[in-house]
Amino acid sequence: MIRINLLGVPRPKKGKRGSAAAPSMPGEGPNIVMLMVVGLVLGLGVFGYMYNDANKASVKIAADLDAANREGTRLANVKVKYEQRKKEADAFEKRVKVIDQLRAEQSGPVNLLNTIGDSVNNTDAVWLSEMTESASGLSIEGTALTTVAVANLMTTIKRTGYFKNVDFKITSQDPTAKEMQAFTFILTCEKQATKT
Repeated sequence: MIRINLLGVPRPKKGKRGSAAAPSMPGEGPNIVMLMVVGLVLGLGVFGYMYNDANKASVKIAADLDAANREGTRLANVKVKYEQRKKEADAFEKRVKVIDQLRAEQSGPVNLLNTIGDSVNNTDAVWLSEMTESASGLSIEGTALTTVAVANLMTTIKRTGYFKNVDFKITSQDPTAKEMQAFTFILTCEKQATKT
């Protein structure tokens, strides 16, 4: 077998053991160009890794931003629907309040008529011909067979608690009643301020 020395450096001779090592030549040891190439490769590898990592983070941020924009759009639509439903609920609540108020005001005249009707029914020989309500009171016109019946009607109306004052304006004998004695009367009744 033939050996070729490509380095151009003589081979140490075989000989004695423990002889000193051969002196180093300037071409031996780490090569600077090789070290630069290895450093460049390592630098490019680190740069590539960091670039890839930054690129992944950028893609993730873009996806998160897109998802946040979609969520913002969805929430804006929900807010619009909520405000529309709130307006509808407020309008419905106003209608219910108006209906309740009308019912409360409707019961006032019904209570008044029931009170006067019960008072007339509990008094003998009295008939009403007209009743007019004002803001503060009531005017009642009618016919009675006796003046005592008119006084009893006044007492009965005052005992209901609906009125605080019951006075008569006129009590006179009815000239048109020829077959019996009859009296026409007009009563004024002042409403209680606290009665509803």
